[in-house]
Amino acid sequence: MSTTATQTKARTQNPVTRILGRILKEQPIWLFVPALVLFFSLAPATSEYFFDLKNFGNILLQAVPIGVIALGMTFVMINGEIDLSVGATVALAASLAVGLQGALGIFPAVAVGLAVGTALGVLNGTIVYRTGVDSFIVTLGAMLGIRGLVFIYTQEQSFYAFDFAYSDFGLSTIGPIPVVGLIFLAITAVLAWVLRSTRHGRDTYAVGGNREAALNAGVRIGRHVIINFALIGFLAALSGVLLSTQLGASTPNMGMLFELWVITAVVLGGTKLDGGRGSILGTLGGVLAIQILRNGLNLMQVPAFWVLVILGSIMIGVLFIDRQAEIRKQAAR
Repeated sequence: MSTTATQTKARTQNPVTRILGRILKEQPIWLFVPALVLFFSLAPATSEYFFDLKNFGNILLQAVPIGVIALGMTFVMINGEIDLSVGATVALAASLAVGLQGALGIFPAVAVGLAVGTALGVLNGTIVYRTGVDSFIVTLGAMLGIRGLVFIYTQEQSFYAFDFAYSDFGLSTIGPIPVVGLIFLAITAVLAWVLRSTRHGRDTYAVGGNREAALNAGVRIGRHVIINFALIGFLAALSGVLLSTQLGASTPNMGMLFELWVITAVVLGGTKLDGGRGSILGTLGGVLAIQILRNGLNLMQVPAFWVLVILGSIMIGVLFIDRQAEIRKQAAR
C-alpha cells in the first residue's frame, strides 16, 4: 500500500478506533489484560466469583501498593536507571506514619513518612548522578541500609494504629470502588500527563534514549535524574502509608520483594530496561495484568509458589519476544 493510501486510510478511520489502535501498538499488554479477564470469567473454577464488582474492587485495592510505586519506577527506568530500595522505603514510611501518631497525630506523622521517603529518593539520585556509580549498586546498598534502619527504629516490632479513623480510611469505598484505588488512578492520570505533555517528561525520554545527545541539546541531566528519584521515593513512601491504612498497622518486613513486583509490572508494560521508552498507560496495564492473574489463580486455589513461577515465565517470554522484535527492526533498517 502506498504512503498516500495509508495516510488517507488513517484520516478516514474513526478517531476512537485510531486511538485504540495506537494504544494497542504501543502497549500490547492491553491485549493481555482483557484476555485474562475473559479467561477467568469463563473458567469453571472461577466464573462464579471472578466477574463480580466486589472482586474487581478487591483487584484494584490489592494493586495499589505495587501500582503506586510502579508509576514512579516508570520515570526512573525511562531515564535509564533503576531503584531497588523502594520496598525498604515502604516499610520505613509506614513505620514512621503509624509509630509517630501517638506523639504527633495522624497528619503530621504521615507527613514525616512522606518527607523521609522523598529525602531518601533525593539522596539516591544525587549519589547516582554525582558519583557515576550504577543506580543498581547504589540502590541495592540503600535497600540494605534502609531496611536496617527500619529494624532499628521498630526494634523488630509491629506498630498498630490506635485511631480507627486511620484504618477506616484504608478500607473506605465510594460505591464498589476503594478510595485508595481512586487515589491510585488519579495519580496515574496526572503522571501520564506529565510524562507525555511536559518538558520534564520529554527530557526524561531524551536522557534515557541518548544521554550524550541530551547533554549536547542543553538538557540538565542531573536535575531530571534527581527529580525522578525523588518522585519514586515519595511514591514508595505513599505506598507504605496507603498499605498501612489498609492493614491498620505497619511491620518491619512490609514491602519485602516489592521492588521485584514493581520492576516486573513496569517491564510487562513495555518500559525498556536500558531506558528511552515506556509509558504510564503501559505500566498500568502491567500492574493490572499481574493482579488479575494473581487474583484468578488464587480463586483457582493454585499454590502461591506456582503463581510466582507463572509470572516469572511470562516476564521472560515478554522480554524474549521484545528482544526478537528489536533485532528484526534493526535488521530491516
